[in-house]
Amino acid sequence: MSYSIYILQSEKDESFYIGYSRDILKRLEKHNSSKTGYTSTKKPWKLVYTEVFDNKTDAIKRENFLKCQKNSEFYKKLIYS
Repeated sequence: MSYSIYILQSEKDESFYIGYSRDILKRLEKHNSSKTGYTSTKKPWKLVYTEVFDNKTDAIKRENFLKCQKNSEFYKKLIYS
């Protein structure tokens, strides 16, 4: 089964959130219905980017790389290119 990394963007303040999942749409629903944690304070979220990987290890490596960028301009170039 494949894994995907995803980038969400807050419709509240346009910030980004990066994660990985087997089921992105289910995960997005969970982020938007959460009552606690980081994503609960910036709802609603919209899905703006995905990449698919054959295995969890590669997805996690890519997720970690993207999280280390900590640069909204980098994310925007990735999303809108």
